[in-house]
Amino acid sequence: MNPVVGLDVAKGESQVQAFLDKRKPYRKSFSILHNVEEFNTIFLKFLKEVETLGGKKPTVILESTGHYHTPVVQLHQYVYIIVNPLIAYRAKSSSLRKVKTDAIDSFHLCELYYKEELEPYKKGGSNA
Repeated sequence: MNPVVGLDVAKGESQVQAFLDKRKPYRKSFSILHNVEEFNTIFLKFLKEVETLGGKKPTVILESTGHYHTPVVQLHQYVYIIVNPLIAYRAKSSSLRKVKTDAIDSFHLCELYYKEELEPYKKGGSNA
């Protein structure tokens, strides 16, 4: 399997969606607040759950949001792909559904992961 977690990052919270493999969404999306407690409990627990079910650590994909995504990429044990918002928008606009919600955006980020060859986010000059 090739698990991925899509994260639609906003100012105070993020919407989370996981896929265990291509066309295999896992659970309904949910939101987490941007604070240490929720990252260390809810989000990390979910990542470990996806890792157990998917057989390997999931990649986390998110749009570049200026400084809002910074706390997310501080969890160093995972590979992150930060996508240019224009690329994410182009991928979403190719969908037949034109509804804009954070839950759908996180779903589309997961789909984008399987469609494109994307480079991991580099921290301090090395791959995560």
